[in-house]
Amino acid sequence: MKRISILGSTGSIGTQALEVIADNRDKFTVAALSCAKSIELLCAQIEEFRPQAVCVDREEDAKLIADKYPGIEVYHGMEGLNAIASMEDCDMVLNSLMGRRGLEPTMAAIEAGKDIAFANKETLVVGGELVMDAVKRKGVKLLPVDSEHSAIFQSLQGNEHNEIRRILLTASGGPFRGYGLEQLENVTLAQALKHPNWSMGSKITIDSASMMNKGLEIIEAKWLFDVPVDKIQVVVHPQSILHSAVEYMDGSVVGQMGLPDMKVPIAYAFSYPDRIDLSTINKSLDLFALKDGMTFYPADTKVFKTVEMAYEACRRGGSYPVVLNGANEVLVDLFLHEKIRFIDIQNTLVKVMEEHDPKFGLDLEGVLEMDMRIRDEVRNMF
Repeated sequence: MKRISILGSTGSIGTQALEVIADNRDKFTVAALSCAKSIELLCAQIEEFRPQAVCVDREEDAKLIADKYPGIEVYHGMEGLNAIASMEDCDMVLNSLMGRRGLEPTMAAIEAGKDIAFANKETLVVGGELVMDAVKRKGVKLLPVDSEHSAIFQSLQGNEHNEIRRILLTASGGPFRGYGLEQLENVTLAQALKHPNWSMGSKITIDSASMMNKGLEIIEAKWLFDVPVDKIQVVVHPQSILHSAVEYMDGSVVGQMGLPDMKVPIAYAFSYPDRIDLSTINKSLDLFALKDGMTFYPADTKVFKTVEMAYEACRRGGSYPVVLNGANEVLVDLFLHEKIRFIDIQNTLVKVMEEHDPKFGLDLEGVLEMDMRIRDEVRNMF
């Protein structure tokens, strides 16, 4: 029985992870849950899955839950996340937190010797070298949950690393595929939140619309699979059926296909190296139903400048990825609160990256300090 702590249990990934666990109670149990503010949903999850511990953002919510569920350990804040990520009665941590805040509990889990099902790309964007060094030192597994990186991971099984010619990282293209720069000037919040294929949280949906999500995934793939960034090619695939692929030195291309359903990569991370039956909670891919076929296009980096910015940040290294991610998180939040336009996200990122004075060799404290500094700078721009 694998005991799993879920960081971000009330979000899209967290709730689907609990579906997988509920359908496989003979294989998995919940050790701990965490959420930010969705306390009502968290309480429902507590009653169904009976975790040993929970964590919430605010102390007042922690007191409320502790009073309601006296048999459960209740934590709050970053210290609480670190506690449930490293608790003894836990075999695996699913990190589905949003943004950079996943870095510290990821490091805590690794240092405690926990395997990680990883759905928090920003952690590797800002702290890739720190995280991967710790993974190697502690001998733990970092198993990707992002659909694209899970597909790459599955496509690498049984093959040698030195046989890789390139990684084909697919992207849906988001709701604005085919737009020009002038059209992006008039994009509304409602339009940006309407993804054509995936049901996701608001932050990642906006990142998908700007293609920053793909930019962050380029950096994530570089660290996860230890490949030069120029061996990672973004391929726009509007149907989201081929989730990514690997081309090998002999010209063979191995990929993973399926319907857009995050329960598949979640289950694979939970059960690796085995697979589990998901037939009761997901649908099979019907190839004959793909009436429009499968199409593939290059990413339009002249319109969606976030992709090339991510490549460049990865090439330059140092604090550039930290700044790209931190600035983007602030800008997306401003857009979600309708304080800036959609086009302002990438326009501001271009300016921030051009003006950044990079730092190299950052430790964890240095990464967090740089992240805080760039967030303050961007907020003060508006």
